[in-house]
Amino acid sequence: MKLTYLGHAAALLESAKETFILDPFLTGNPKASIKADQVKATYVLITHGHGDHVGDAVSISKRTGAPIITTFELGNWLAAQGAKTVPMNHGGWAKFPFGRVKFTFAIHSSSTTEDGGRPLYLGDPAGVVLETEGKTIYHAGDTALFSDMRLIAEDTPLDLALLPIGDYYTMGPKDASRAVEFLQPKNVVPIHYGTFPVIDSDPQEFAKLAQGKGAKVHVLRPGGTLDF
Repeated sequence: MKLTYLGHAAALLESAKETFILDPFLTGNPKASIKADQVKATYVLITHGHGDHVGDAVSISKRTGAPIITTFELGNWLAAQGAKTVPMNHGGWAKFPFGRVKFTFAIHSSSTTEDGGRPLYLGDPAGVVLETEGKTIYHAGDTALFSDMRLIAEDTPLDLALLPIGDYYTMGPKDASRAVEFLQPKNVVPIHYGTFPVIDSDPQEFAKLAQGKGAKVHVLRPGGTLDF
């Protein structure tokens, strides 16, 4: 299985049969390694409703026919824009031809801004666990550290975890290293840092803090890949 880090929190996961894009913020992303119209995907997964995670999901879905798998309120909002969606909710597994998906708890928020500056609530934020072709991947979305990450690891061993380290809006390097302890993944890729000055955390600091905690840390530049 191959992961390509696309910058910010966006990632492309390629299995033998499917291509998944997660949190596809590409247009307007100064770190994006690919343009939205270059994406070939069979499924789109989104953790929450902020623009730097929803990104180009609707245009990608419409162009490729890839369904968007996401949380309930967000899924309905995207469907109203003409996208094909699978609106789920937290806690339960959903089966798909490729395997299964589960949305987990996350400590953050989830909204967009309507005309006039009014916030539009888009349901609770989430992390997402994807099982396919014998591999299990956890994208934490935007979250603070929470001790129940241990329950995610107890439910299913993780081959790969994508963890935000940017601080300010999410976990920083220290808390993300604690998340590695709780989750016990085989591999970790830090995300959601360096895109804007306010989240300019050092991924090497995270890698150092996570040493000896049972996971291989892979610091990828946008466009960098990991085979696992």
